Amino acid sequence: MTPANDPDRYDLDALRESLLDERGGEVDDSIPALADADPDLCAIALALPDGTVRSSTDADVAFSIQSAVKPFLFALALLDTGGEALDRVGIEPTGESFDAIKLESGTGRPPNPMVNAGALLTAALVDGEGPTARSARIARGLAAFAGRELDVDEDVAHDEHLLGDRNHALAHLMRAEDTLAVSADDAVAVYARACATLVDAATLAVMGATLALGGVNPRTGERVVPEAVARDVVSVMATCGVYDGSGRWMRAVGVPAKSSVSGSLVLSTPGRLGAAAVSPPLDEQGTSVRGRLASEVLSRDLHLHSFAV
Repeated sequence: MTPANDPDRYDLDALRESLLDERGGEVDDSIPALADADPDLCAIALALPDGTVRSSTDADVAFSIQSAVKPFLFALALLDTGGEALDRVGIEPTGESFDAIKLESGTGRPPNPMVNAGALLTAALVDGEGPTARSARIARGLAAFAGRELDVDEDVAHDEHLLGDRNHALAHLMRAEDTLAVSADDAVAVYARACATLVDAATLAVMGATLALGGVNPRTGERVVPEAVARDVVSVMATCGVYDGSGRWMRAVGVPAKSSVSGSLVLSTPGRLGAAAVSPPLDEQGTSVRGRLASEVLSRDLHLHSFAV
């Protein structure tokens, strides 16, 4: 292999430098902490099966995980319910925005776990009596995916809870449909705290690799979730992870991924590697503009596309 298509030798800093002149997109301003994000932040990381993590400049800069937490909440819900979560939330793409006030017709279920309604529900399905215990369980689970303890930005958690009007509306709608067993406020509080978990690009790549490698963390060797759970999560990332842009993403990049309003992307290439990119300016689908470009280049250069022959 040449350095151009060998993950062990790939020049991530050169890729990063090639993206810095891209000025498209807008930084999310739904809460103050996101609005204050540095639009020039740009970082890329790869996590390989042998535990090696390769990263560019700024891959150690912390940011709140936001919606990139959704695959891991789904995994924990599947684990803690023995797979029952698959009966409680749909797995079909919606063609609509991540916070659309919409549930499945006839069932009252969220359409999939990668939109806000689904994540509110999966966060409520993890083990724990009350929101404090569920948040603690999620924190332990995310730490296992990351291979290290993770902090929470308390200001972000507070603002997500206080200002998340559409999330409150979704939670109340699920309560009205008898889909959500906990109170609407408890559901939003737990999900808001999960979104406020602090990661960096290198850590997020390890989390993506843990799913890509069948649920085993490549840094610690710990089995975090069963292989079947990892498979189910990565499958739904492929179809729903980039919201109403998921079809275009899979055509162009061909790697299961989850986007986030913080500008992060987590990618899981089954059996190969995990990857992450972060750059706050977003396109109309809420996907990092530079992160998408980085993902397209990585897919091409490292031959990651799931459907390329």
